[in-house]
Amino acid sequence: MGAVIALVLFVPFVAISYRRRGRITAGRTLVWVAALVYFCAIWTYTLIPLPDPDDLVCVGKNTDLWQAVRDVQGAAGLTDPAILQLVFNVALFVPLGFFIRVLGGRGLPTAFFAGLGTSVFIELTQLTGLWGIYDCAYRVFDVDDMLTNTAGAVVGSIVALVVPRQHRGLESSPDALEPRPVTKVRRIVAAVCDLLAATVCLFLIYLAGAAWMIVVQRHAAVDADLDRARVVGIVITFVIWAVVVAATGRTVGELVVALEYRGGRLPEWATRILRLLAGVGGYLLLNLIGDGAVAGVFTVVAAIAILVTEHGRGLPGLVTGRRVVDSREDASA
Repeated sequence: MGAVIALVLFVPFVAISYRRRGRITAGRTLVWVAALVYFCAIWTYTLIPLPDPDDLVCVGKNTDLWQAVRDVQGAAGLTDPAILQLVFNVALFVPLGFFIRVLGGRGLPTAFFAGLGTSVFIELTQLTGLWGIYDCAYRVFDVDDMLTNTAGAVVGSIVALVVPRQHRGLESSPDALEPRPVTKVRRIVAAVCDLLAATVCLFLIYLAGAAWMIVVQRHAAVDADLDRARVVGIVITFVIWAVVVAATGRTVGELVVALEYRGGRLPEWATRILRLLAGVGGYLLLNLIGDGAVAGVFTVVAAIAILVTEHGRGLPGLVTGRRVVDSREDASA
């Protein structure tokens, strides 16, 4: 699940990074990945595994706000389960407060209410048996967890103060619009964004088609129906990329990382057609008229071309005779 979410969010993350900071950095990317892993871990720890309805065992609840305090007062030592549970519940939400300050640029009040709101949502989800999906609660509802979780978020916000202010928040960098060197890594990121965006688009269209057959037409989707949905998805995705390239001369990935191809001797209309076919457009067509193996070979060749050509011009640069540049060069001139 976490991997799927990461793939879906990758393109928006890159786009926002280039608009606000003019680039993506390894450090900030790692922090965002850590945040994603953390939220998936919270979901997993608090709600999963989901029990089999036939084996469901209803559990109790604690509505005594100070039960944890009394448990700690009666603890036999630092290794007592009551102490360990309290420390763990605080530590569980420390990353939340940390990410709120470092990634969101918000302070203690936001961390407090975010911690409280998240904890309340989790506890209510447990109390209601996943909002009515189960007949009763399969995990213990505990109001003390709300206090300790909220305290953890506040602690995390305080800890995040060690991160220099210039590295916090979503504020735009003063040099965000300045052109930067075109590297092969940047070209690879653009290609990955194209491939991921096209894959997500194709999957959503395919899913919508399958859902239409099952929900509206009220019959199970057979192989022929699913194949038809796949073809429709490929065609629509190809049309979307064709429109973007025809209108801008760039692909979705190039728009995201602020790249474009310039120069060459071919007419503009011919260049745009070749640009489409030398990238995701060609990949989609090969999937449409052939099998996945041919499209896979095309992808490998395109990747190698990025690695062996100057500034990662790749197949688009080779077939159009153009060079790849930062699209912000004119703006800074």
